[in-house]
Amino acid sequence: MAATGGWTRAGGHEGAGAQVAPGGAALLDELRAVIGKYVVLPGEEALTAVTLWVVATHIQTALQHAPRLAVVSPTKGCGKSRVLDVLHETVHQPMMTVNTSPAVIFRVIGKNPPTLLVDEADTIFGPKASGDSETLRGLLNAGHQRNRPAWRISGPEHKPTPFPTFAMAAIAGIGDLPDTVMDRAVVLRMQKRKPGEKVTPFRSRYSVPELNALRDQLAAWLGPLRGQAARMVPYMPVEDRAADTWEPLVIIADLAGGHWPAQARATCLAMTRHEAVQDEQSSLKTRLLRDIHRIFRQADNPEALATQDLVASLLQDAEAPWAEYGTKGLNAYHLSNLLRDFNISPANYRFDKGRQAKAYMRNRFLDAWARNCPDLVEAAPEPEHGAALTRMPQGRPPAAPAGTLPVGPPGGPAGPKRAL
Repeated sequence: MAATGGWTRAGGHEGAGAQVAPGGAALLDELRAVIGKYVVLPGEEALTAVTLWVVATHIQTALQHAPRLAVVSPTKGCGKSRVLDVLHETVHQPMMTVNTSPAVIFRVIGKNPPTLLVDEADTIFGPKASGDSETLRGLLNAGHQRNRPAWRISGPEHKPTPFPTFAMAAIAGIGDLPDTVMDRAVVLRMQKRKPGEKVTPFRSRYSVPELNALRDQLAAWLGPLRGQAARMVPYMPVEDRAADTWEPLVIIADLAGGHWPAQARATCLAMTRHEAVQDEQSSLKTRLLRDIHRIFRQADNPEALATQDLVASLLQDAEAPWAEYGTKGLNAYHLSNLLRDFNISPANYRFDKGRQAKAYMRNRFLDAWARNCPDLVEAAPEPEHGAALTRMPQGRPPAAPAGTLPVGPPGGPAGPKRAL
């Protein structure tokens, strides 16, 4: 319930014995409205979650866990960078970066860590990422929980030195982040704005002062509450890692009072359930990619497989879920829908003897296999800049363009024994 004059104790299990600070609910309401003015988020729950996450950054030194905020989308132009713009002006001590090294992050995280804002994460965790990507992923995973330092040899005396990793982080990119990062994150699945959905243009001359003023009010409100926040053990509607991730947001809601405790827990339930469904669908799609890889390999990796042949091969596997997919088993329409998120679609293709049919090109799967089934990827030459796999005219044997993955059969003249 809202505080009216001094401190009041929140009632019921939602407050978990927390004292409600005057003005907190109104501040959160104002922040929520301002964020919604500049960005179109996936839903009301997402707007509530972002609001609570922003506020939690201001007391992260009092928290046990540092939830990640994963801002992901299927394509560009969905508003991810604008979300980071708004976060930059409202979170505690922002550190914005597009491409950074783990060594830099190791050295900027201290007793009062910044809030990491990482854009273009698909270039960090993609299939062509540097070896630092795994180190960065490990750092982000470890930094979700307090007292998980990274040890490195440092200094002229080469002494083992612990580097703190605990810091809240918002990470934006096209496509899902690594599973271990997503599992520690509040996930925003951004989409392009619908016709008629309007936002206020973000302009530094008026947007920054407005957001900074709110940031300063939040910091002033939360300053005296750090000790109380550190002692709170709120009731959580979820368990295990989901509870670890959402607890800081629920603590903020309980401190604010009013409608926020109930709204935070409802948001937590809705968004974690949605991600559970996404995980299930993602697992199914990963299984599909693996099965298609096997079918191509068994057919000696042809340049293309007819849609009807690919569907028939999938249905023949008695241990796979495809015969029971939908009401009558997997069909061409289902297959197209499942592969759409990977930017894979069928196209007209001319086979031997002049037969034409809808087909799936093998080279369209290479990126999806590399991103989602990295264990299937074998060493192959690095593609030259701008190089692309192309189909040779009918009647000529396929040959790999210079510097690209071969499209010929395994062990053939086109290149190494196997490309994928």
